[in-house]
Amino acid sequence: MDRLTSMAVFVRVVEKGSFVAAADEMAISPTMVGKHIRYLEQRLNAPLLNRTTRRQGLTEAGRVFYERCRRLLADADAAEASARALLSSPSGLLRISAPVTFGNRVLTPILTEFLQQHPDVEAEVVLSDRKVDLIEERYEAAFRIGPVADDGLVARALPDYRMTLAASPGYLAQHGAPMRPEQLREHNCFGFSQWDGNHFWRLQGAQGEISVPVRPRLRMDSGEGVRRAALAGFGIALHAAMLLDEDIAAGRLVRVLPDYSPLPRPMHLVYLPERRQSPKLEAFIALTVARLWGRA
Repeated sequence: MDRLTSMAVFVRVVEKGSFVAAADEMAISPTMVGKHIRYLEQRLNAPLLNRTTRRQGLTEAGRVFYERCRRLLADADAAEASARALLSSPSGLLRISAPVTFGNRVLTPILTEFLQQHPDVEAEVVLSDRKVDLIEERYEAAFRIGPVADDGLVARALPDYRMTLAASPGYLAQHGAPMRPEQLREHNCFGFSQWDGNHFWRLQGAQGEISVPVRPRLRMDSGEGVRRAALAGFGIALHAAMLLDEDIAAGRLVRVLPDYSPLPRPMHLVYLPERRQSPKLEAFIALTVARLWGRA
């Protein structure tokens, strides 16, 4: 027998005062009520009820057990109510992973808007450029830049991540600006170690796509580190346009090979393939997709 069901039957017997009244309320037979009580007594190796032909009463063990069962069943009801509430409207904790630059510059305003719309939701965002494991690290969703491996996740396509080539005016004055993509091999080139393909930079020009081999003397796992190395005049950086555009506009960096555009990187929002997503995740996905495609 199911122990929790037997406890519920026992509590109703105590509160209704008889097997028959408890059976009527629970839509089972008095015989089945008796089986539940005997199951508990055999499990506990102690009588729970003193029964006569006219009345019944709790034994000492029965009084203690009744109070514990009543509290346990109330906690179980509260747990079910909480779970139903989570599945009826956006609420609870939403845990998300995102790349650092994207998280700071794009995700934060979307997330604050989401939290203002849904006051019962709390969010924890971990900004990291590494690929996280959603199951092991208990994330509900993660933003991924680059090709998505077939790892059993649902991948929602987002606008591509624009890239740019840039260097400081000082570096270009000292080493010269490359005029053709193949001249990149003669320069200090550096990029992001978390992305594949750092030894080949793919550019799009008037003649189509070209893949240029480069020798990255510096590889970093921090987008901000890449930016600062470029500002320091170390060499030519390949990184996200959203990270370098302000410096280019201010003259601190200069676009390299302006007639050639680095191929953008695909971006996705990934999450586990649950049969029914929680309302908070569904609402977050809907707002994120609307805002990102609206600004693409």
